[in-house]
Amino acid sequence: TRRSSYLGAMITFLKGVLLEARPTSAVVGVDGVGYEVIIPLSTFDLLPRTGAEVTILTHLHMKDDGMVLYGFMTEAERALFRMLLGVTGIGPKIAVAILSGISPERFGRAVREGSARVLAAVPGIGRKKAERLIVELRDKIGPGGEGEPGGAAAPETEAARDAALALVALGYTQAEAQRAVRAALERTGTAEVEALIREALRLA
Repeated sequence: TRRSSYLGAMITFLKGVLLEARPTSAVVGVDGVGYEVIIPLSTFDLLPRTGAEVTILTHLHMKDDGMVLYGFMTEAERALFRMLLGVTGIGPKIAVAILSGISPERFGRAVREGSARVLAAVPGIGRKKAERLIVELRDKIGPGGEGEPGGAAAPETEAARDAALALVALGYTQAEAQRAVRAALERTGTAEVEALIREALRLA
């Protein structure tokens, strides 16, 4: 639901020192507290050296027995992760596996082209899940650019596209997301993704 997606977005990033880095998780020290985040391989490859300052975008996933924090180095990764959670039969573990096996750009291209073969080759998907991903996401990943929401007159800048994709992942329709992001651009004139998302959420 949109409410659960909103709760998952409450902790939006961690900025601190990278204390540990493994292919599947990282620990970020923030004001004396160490936060462990589950990460895909794509994020691991972009992490700085241990001991360096890092900013990791996050998604807080609520479970019956607790909470798990997932981390990403790019907004495209996080937006795709959230979009995947809306697909029938796709949970956080599979979503992380997908991001570990294919880039958001290549994933978006495969969905738009209906290439079940490419998606099925990613560990954890298989033919049936690949076909379901195409059916459920084709209308959300449009023809205009890599991984951006579809439809005519999509936002032009990379930041605007990322913001619109994030809104779609939160449960908004393509039209709602694009209208809100365009309005946010006009109001703020900012190129910062997080600022656009915050303003768009207020206007949507």
